[in-house]
Amino acid sequence: MKTDKTLLAIDQGTTSSRAILFSNAGDVLNVQQKELKLHYPHNGWVEQDARDIWHDTLGVCRKLLGTIGAEAVSNIAAVGITNQRETTILWDRKTGEPVYNAIVWQDRRTADYCKTLKDAGHEDTVRAKTGLLLDPYFSATKIAWILDHVDGVRQRAEAGDIAFGTIETYLLWKLSNGRSHISDVSNASRTMLYNIVQQKWDEELLSLFDIPRAILPEVVDNAYDFAEIDPQHFGAGLKVCGAAGDQQAALIGQACFETGMVKSTYGTGCFALMNIGEDFRASENRLLTSIAYRLNGTTNYAIEGSIFVAGAAVQFLRDNLQFFHNAAQSEALATSVADTNGVYFVPAFTGLGAPYWNPHARGAITGLTRESSQAHITRAALEAQAYQTYDLLGAMERDSGGAALETIRVDGGLVANEFVCQFLADILNVTIEVPKVIETTAWGAASLAGLQSGLYADFSDLSSRWGGARYYSPSMPAQKRTALIEGWKRAIGMLLD
Repeated sequence: MKTDKTLLAIDQGTTSSRAILFSNAGDVLNVQQKELKLHYPHNGWVEQDARDIWHDTLGVCRKLLGTIGAEAVSNIAAVGITNQRETTILWDRKTGEPVYNAIVWQDRRTADYCKTLKDAGHEDTVRAKTGLLLDPYFSATKIAWILDHVDGVRQRAEAGDIAFGTIETYLLWKLSNGRSHISDVSNASRTMLYNIVQQKWDEELLSLFDIPRAILPEVVDNAYDFAEIDPQHFGAGLKVCGAAGDQQAALIGQACFETGMVKSTYGTGCFALMNIGEDFRASENRLLTSIAYRLNGTTNYAIEGSIFVAGAAVQFLRDNLQFFHNAAQSEALATSVADTNGVYFVPAFTGLGAPYWNPHARGAITGLTRESSQAHITRAALEAQAYQTYDLLGAMERDSGGAALETIRVDGGLVANEFVCQFLADILNVTIEVPKVIETTAWGAASLAGLQSGLYADFSDLSSRWGGARYYSPSMPAQKRTALIEGWKRAIGMLLD
């Protein structure tokens, strides 16, 4: 192994597009980032301009490569891509132009359509084939909406003139100038069209959602020669050799390769994944089963709990209510009071995810009194992340036969907040581990590219590079923990009622 070789990760997220250069040891050498605008054309609708996604991604990569210089560029072994999952783009195969805005994973416009399918008894079939529940979250109903609501698109799709992709597929198409129409298996598993047991696009599901087979990409392993990047984009013969949806990439970046290991990411949303090994198992507690990764044709599965709003709650307090100017200020404001004074913040801005799956729910702040302040509400918003995770992990433990978790590896922007980490440890009654490499999602994508390019030998090689930076042990008395959790349950109950 050449010790000077580096890896470039493209991390195209919900709120920003980033390019990150890693050393082969996992150290961050350079980061370039640009915030990405979200559009809310109607209540519950969330969109992005796909052209912005492409141009911003191209821009941050070019800026990074220009910053490091030609010699350092020549040392890049490969490129990995990780992305916001389920976000849906349809584009013209000839021009590469999107036919409609990207419909973001948070979008709720197809809630009634999902309910109609659920009432007709289709959810068991969907769950058995995909590990998912009928919810607007996933790509299938977003595709169907575009086909049915944008003039002429269905006819063009049936004629073979339209391509569909989640974000990594769209970026691969653009980077290769249309030569690669490929999805990695972890992203494909979140479309609600891919049979994760038989490992193929499912004809029965395509018929159910009335989606033409011709629009779909080829599905491949997570470590694969995805595309040669056209030299006009970066001026160098770089190859994309790894790709994974953001949460699966974080599982890999956290080196959760053994059955039973759990990581929880606190970014825009919160996503907890447990590696369940090579055998598919549908959740019995309204969690999701997805493909964690597939290498050399061998598949590992994960049970996942998805929460739609985590860090976005802090953004809401900053941007909508103007409680502070910088998200980092939330910790000082929250810890300026001893507790929330009975306030609970349920950040269901785009519905409730696992384990409730109520797309019509909306956010609520309960327990307000005349004494309630910005500090109490901010603290409640931060504490909500632990309560939401508590709901997820309880379902995970039931799915795994009641085995209690002892350790969770965490990542994402919110784990820079020490109050959040300690409260997680206290409410979950587990040890919280924060890794040295905090860019775990991007590192997971880079790791996959490193495996395919020969920079790393195997998962053991990657595991040896994981290290903890901070550890948080539970210190809250059991009686207090129980009382706080009961208060959360009452707040959720009020919302659902």
